[in-house]
Amino acid sequence: MMDGMTGGALAGVAQSGLGLLLLVALAWIIGRMPRGVSWRAVGIGLVVQVVIALVLLKLPPVQLAFVWANRAVSALEAATRAGTSVVFGYLGGGAPPFDAVTPANSFVLAFQGLPLILVIGAIAGLLYHWRVIPLFVRLFARLLRRSFGVGGAVGVSTAANVFVGMVEAPLFVRPYLARLTNSELFMVMTAGLSTLAGNMMVLYAVFLTGVIDDPIGQLLTASLISAPAALVVAMVMMPAMAATTPDGVLAEDVDAPPSEASSSLEAAVVGVLNGINLLINVVAMLIAGIALAALANMVLGLGGDIGGAPLTLERMLGWIMAPIAWAMGMSWTEALAAAPLLGTKVVVNELVAFLNFAADPSAFSPRSRLILTYALSSFANIGSLGIMIGGMIAMVPERRADIVRLAPLSLVSGTIATCMTGAVVGLVSL
Repeated sequence: MMDGMTGGALAGVAQSGLGLLLLVALAWIIGRMPRGVSWRAVGIGLVVQVVIALVLLKLPPVQLAFVWANRAVSALEAATRAGTSVVFGYLGGGAPPFDAVTPANSFVLAFQGLPLILVIGAIAGLLYHWRVIPLFVRLFARLLRRSFGVGGAVGVSTAANVFVGMVEAPLFVRPYLARLTNSELFMVMTAGLSTLAGNMMVLYAVFLTGVIDDPIGQLLTASLISAPAALVVAMVMMPAMAATTPDGVLAEDVDAPPSEASSSLEAAVVGVLNGINLLINVVAMLIAGIALAALANMVLGLGGDIGGAPLTLERMLGWIMAPIAWAMGMSWTEALAAAPLLGTKVVVNELVAFLNFAADPSAFSPRSRLILTYALSSFANIGSLGIMIGGMIAMVPERRADIVRLAPLSLVSGTIATCMTGAVVGLVSL
């Protein structure tokens, strides 16, 4: 007879498995229960997600690789601090010229955390120039095409989202965007909001150090699982013409755009310049997003306390997200604690949600911390949606009406797909 701990663990796994199916059903209902869904492709997609999770989280060689990856992140953090401490002094992590009364408060995000984006930008520029990133994108695109039967343009863009951002990934297939069907365009947009860019993964891994084991490996795994999850959700919500592109282009026929640089040194410089733009966007979205959310909460709070506390956007979304957090495999008490974080992710962004989570993870068991990490690991938020809309309209202005019409639904689909990765990791975690 199994002991109580084993029985409880198995019950949690069963809960996550049920939650995974419920999330698929939720996507189908929100999509107005469309006909023509390829349930075979959906089933394959669910299996692919579980297999990716098992391979990356359970095989010892992969776990050893994650250990080295986390050491690399620590090295990048230390190298960045060496630069910021010279430029910004003690604000950038250097020794303070006074005795710090509360050393924990000496961390300044703008001067110590966010400059890591510049370093990663330089490295990403080199990896792209050396064709390392395009190679991985091409291989993963073939896997997606063989698993789901999607056209090459969709497969390449979805695969690219594992490594680059929601605007950069469609650039891989820019010549084909105008010819995509609406369902394929919806897949591209859903994938963009369901994943994290590599530079942001490294930043969040720094935040999550000490909260979960192997944070960079977990975040990379989350993004890899989110790619097939995005296709599953998009196919369920908008299945028409999901399997082919009008011109029949294959993943093998789509190549990444050439590097802008003529040398490795120039590639690093271009990467830093791109990182500057991203850094400015992140800072601007943080300031404006938090300020607007605070203003909205002030307005909602004018109505007085509801249930013993002021009404806020996070609480309102939390009421919706708590059942979803439970479906991913958390206890109800943990789901209630996770719901405001999930609400913050959608209303503000995932960076603030990760910061709040890392500040006090004590309400969650190790397994639930892992599930919540995966559920927060995407760009599915209102601010990122605006960035994606602007970027895609600039790339294919003739599809402006389609992009704007599909955008709100892609935020919902991207959120469901990200929560699906949480359920998947809950399913394979004992």
